[in-house]
Amino acid sequence: MSYTFDKTFSITLLALSILFIFQATQISDSAYGSTVGPKIFPLGLGIILGLLSLQLFYESWKKAVRERITGGPTTSSKISSTELKKFLIILGSALAYVFFLEKIGYMITTFLFLCISFQTMERTKLIYSIIIAAGFSLGVYYLFTSLLGGSLPSFPIF
Repeated sequence: MSYTFDKTFSITLLALSILFIFQATQISDSAYGSTVGPKIFPLGLGIILGLLSLQLFYESWKKAVRERITGGPTTSSKISSTELKKFLIILGSALAYVFFLEKIGYMITTFLFLCISFQTMERTKLIYSIIIAAGFSLGVYYLFTSLLGGSLPSFPIF
């Protein structure tokens, strides 16, 4: 495993989070005097990204030190072909998700993406994957459109 890459990536993510936090503070406050304004969500995401990047840096540094002390890697650093295949399937389905979101709608696209991802990670329990994917797709759609008043592409109009 390349701990140098992990450290470099964590520093990059930390810089990105600092930029994200700075840009979030530039968003104007709520016009109605509410304490929860439009910048709360991006500011929170920037803080979470910064904390996670610091954790990644610390974990990779700690593992690199442990390897130096013990004289070798503690686990095998080779990526198996099945892990690579799973990664490529999920990456491909994520790219397809982005491409088809507007065309076939949020619920169908999210349902298919989750089913593919769940079955890629664990081939058993197809019925549970379908139930969880359907529940998540419908639940998030309902919460976002009905309770929060947002809009998502629902179903395709052929």
